[in-house]
Amino acid sequence: MVGKRSLRKDDHASSRRRHRVGDEEAHVLGLPPSSSWPTARFRDDVDDDDNDDGDQDNRATRANRRRDDLTQSLLHGIDGDQFERFRLSDSQLKAIKRKPLRRFYRAQNARLDDWREVDAVVVTLADHVLESMDPDPDGDGDQERCGALQRVQGNLAELLPEAERNRRATVARRAVWAINFNVGANVLLLAGKAVAAITTASLSLVASLVDSALDLLCTLIVWSTNRLVLWRLNALRRRFPVGRRRLEPVGILVFSIIMIISFLQILRESVSRLMPPHREPEPLGVIAISTMVATVVIKGAIGVACRPVRSPKVQALVQDCKTDVVFNSLSLLFPLIGYRAGVWWLDPVGAGLLALFIVYDWGCTSFDNVVRLSGEAADDETLRKLTYLAWRFSPVVDGFKSITAYHAGDGVWVEFDVLLGEDTPLGRSHDIAETLQYCAEALPYVDRAFVTTDYAAVGPTGHALDTERNH
Repeated sequence: MVGKRSLRKDDHASSRRRHRVGDEEAHVLGLPPSSSWPTARFRDDVDDDDNDDGDQDNRATRANRRRDDLTQSLLHGIDGDQFERFRLSDSQLKAIKRKPLRRFYRAQNARLDDWREVDAVVVTLADHVLESMDPDPDGDGDQERCGALQRVQGNLAELLPEAERNRRATVARRAVWAINFNVGANVLLLAGKAVAAITTASLSLVASLVDSALDLLCTLIVWSTNRLVLWRLNALRRRFPVGRRRLEPVGILVFSIIMIISFLQILRESVSRLMPPHREPEPLGVIAISTMVATVVIKGAIGVACRPVRSPKVQALVQDCKTDVVFNSLSLLFPLIGYRAGVWWLDPVGAGLLALFIVYDWGCTSFDNVVRLSGEAADDETLRKLTYLAWRFSPVVDGFKSITAYHAGDGVWVEFDVLLGEDTPLGRSHDIAETLQYCAEALPYVDRAFVTTDYAAVGPTGHALDTERNH
């Protein structure tokens, strides 16, 4: 035997309650109910209840002291406000005449915002996480206290400071407003483009109509995948243990293929119109011109209004609006100039160029989603933010062997390899690793974080390479 363990009777009501959990399984297996089973639990090498209670009190005291010492070292070892002196105000930025220098300081302010977010996460979550790590401090088998992680059931956003929660909620509301407003505008503009395409045979306007229709389809696909990601999330937890967030890039990948195939048909039609017999240039009516001008103005206004919102979805919307402005402007200019100048081939050539542009644009989008699903490394900005998070733990660790961040879809998975002293107690090593993991997963773009501990700066780091080869 590795160690001697003994059984003693347990008269605690909570222990009797625990046995009731197995009654349903006992009924299925044809066993007697748990009330008729002998109630007993393990106790290691302690025969006296008074000594047992004393050991439990000492263990609880040691656990609380370890948690308090770690919290004190982590929260007060670094002053995160020391970098704020490098921030420039909006008035100072406007006073800078050189655009490259102004862009540099704007990027520096954005980095300071990222570091402030990391500080808020660490300061708020560290104590909550450490408190939740030991819900049974006296080791008697009963959970005496409920930590913050247990109360919020792992929803870390509920533990963030009120200012950070309000900031994220504001960004989310603005994102929802911007997306909904853009969808409403697309519906109205699609109706106008349909009328315009009916009143004229311009192939460029048909290309613009197809683009708007597929934009709405893209919105529907994104909305559907978002709903599907959250559908029966808890019920399907065992089948999808890390969730289904990668359905979103899969949906975009499928739509990009639809988009490319559709505009290849537009390209084919433009080539066929260049073949004899040649057609006369099609005139554009007032409805067609007004619809295209309204599209350019509305899309430009939406892009300008949404530009200050720091949200990945909103920034993607801004980029989409910018593309729509260029696309619809050219969709109007090609047939208009062709009709005014009497150049019959300008409209089909313009439609072909627009089709090639869409094929190239969505081909790049498709490729980006493929490489992210394949495990592309995170961008430098994300890696710098994660490195700052690791630096925030420098008072309680000896160093970091590696920080690896990579995409698993749109979200990022990160691996930390932490250096600790060889004589670091298991409890302290566990608390440091778990706290770092939860702090990383509290960042909005991190889906999963993994923390391993090591005591040697030189040695194997990472994973077996066999998984990267074909078997």
